[in-house]
Amino acid sequence: LSRYCFVFALGYLTVCQITRVYIFDYGQYSADFSGPMMIITQKITSLAFEIHDGMFRKNEDLTPSQRCLAVRRMPSLLEYLSYNCNFMGILAGPLCSYKDYITFIEGRSYQLQQSEANGKEDTKYEQTDPSPNIAVAQKLLICGLSLLFHMTITKTLPVEYNIDENFRATASWPVRFFYLYVSLMAARPKYYFAWTLADAINNAAGFGFRGYDKNGVTRWDLISNLRIQQIEFSTSFKMFLDNWNIQTALWLKRVCYERATFSPTIQTFILSAIWHGVYPGYYLTFLTGVLMTLAARAIRNNIRHYFVESPAVKLCYDIVTWMATQAAISYTVVPFVLLSVKPSFTFYSSCYFCLHIASILVLLVFPLKRTQKGSKKHENVQPVWSRKLEEESLLQKNNYSTTNNSFSQKQEITCRYQALKQ
Repeated sequence: LSRYCFVFALGYLTVCQITRVYIFDYGQYSADFSGPMMIITQKITSLAFEIHDGMFRKNEDLTPSQRCLAVRRMPSLLEYLSYNCNFMGILAGPLCSYKDYITFIEGRSYQLQQSEANGKEDTKYEQTDPSPNIAVAQKLLICGLSLLFHMTITKTLPVEYNIDENFRATASWPVRFFYLYVSLMAARPKYYFAWTLADAINNAAGFGFRGYDKNGVTRWDLISNLRIQQIEFSTSFKMFLDNWNIQTALWLKRVCYERATFSPTIQTFILSAIWHGVYPGYYLTFLTGVLMTLAARAIRNNIRHYFVESPAVKLCYDIVTWMATQAAISYTVVPFVLLSVKPSFTFYSSCYFCLHIASILVLLVFPLKRTQKGSKKHENVQPVWSRKLEEESLLQKNNYSTTNNSFSQKQEITCRYQALKQ
């Protein structure tokens, strides 16, 4: 039933997006019903799989994250509608797990919080209703700066200028790649604004509390959707994707990557393209992303260990990989911004499909590690988002009780801590 629910929800979303794009306003980024529908689709499908895992699958057949997020009781109609349509996340999300949401609604998210992030100690702080004011103020400041950047600088650096005939004919290759980088960097603040504002709204309502760090300082990043510093200074394709649209990346992993029977990376990128919409540029971006991801993984697995012994050599390696990553990301997402096939191919042909060809050559030269069968399938070959992110998600969930008695609290915490040691 979970798969039928997944197909129906994704199919309905696709019909909505086709209607918006090809009937109402092709090429326009208008605020309409399809945005909230994308978030609701994530919630409906993730809850369907969580219920399936908790009520219809054996515990030993689940991955650690599936085991900890599994819903063991069928939600009531009120709980279901509240989770999908609550005011905090109805417009821009971000996605949260059903367990985290119900824990917050029932007022249990501020109870006994685990103090040690590494799980080695069970010392706990007795805390009551920590204030989100500082976290909200910081995020609103980021929103203001992102909006200011978008309203001033972004308009002076249009991505479309990358395919301008005069610019392509007169500018040198270094100038063209530099403009490609700065124009795509300037296109990101609108996402920083929307996702950070959504996070701040949830925090202001009291949702998003992740517990306390080892110093007893509150953390309000339970459902944060991005880490700006890590994005701008990422030194690998994987690191960039780990910190961009985090909750969507986790949703893709949980509903697709972990459940795929073959080519999980390709299936996950295709699902991501379908979820984003029906513009051809989305599919060009995500298909290019498959090549980039596999090539970056092959390079990292085969040569990175030669450059990590000496701090000076590693610094040089990090600088080179930062430049390569920013170029690859910018090159990959141009069709995502241009939307249509013709301008996208104009851009790629003007670059002679250089990174496509380079990625294919890398895959021919460097071997990829094969996925092992069985229970360790997803432990040996990572998806594009890191295991570290999933481990942090599991660790913070140790902080939340899923029942009202102390025995069940300890049992749940033990389950989630053991999952991290696998």
